[in-house]
Amino acid sequence: MWGYRENASYQPGTDLTGFKVEATDGSIGKVDKHSEDVGAAYIVVDTGMWIFGKEVLLPAGIVVRIDPREKKVFVDRTKEQIKDAPEFDKEKHVGDPAYHEQLGNYYGRPPRT
Repeated sequence: MWGYRENASYQPGTDLTGFKVEATDGSIGKVDKHSEDVGAAYIVVDTGMWIFGKEVLLPAGIVVRIDPREKKVFVDRTKEQIKDAPEFDKEKHVGDPAYHEQLGNYYGRPPRT
């Protein structure tokens, strides 16, 4: 859950900031920040006006593909699933295992089709 998939085309050291994020059913925003820390990799998506400026933290494991030429990150969740996700907590995202567990439980559910 907390690492990029081998087939996602993530290259360590790549700055994903500003990349567009595509859910299975359309664009959801842009990468505001990201981490490639082993066992704790994630992207933070600024959804902008789509859901009134909410930021969400997505574990790197839901990234299915990165297209560096198009500057897009594709995830295997719908816009609704991301909208319903727990909101990004700037205070808890580093060093709070309970927060990561909460997100892991939410995103660990199989994707809806």
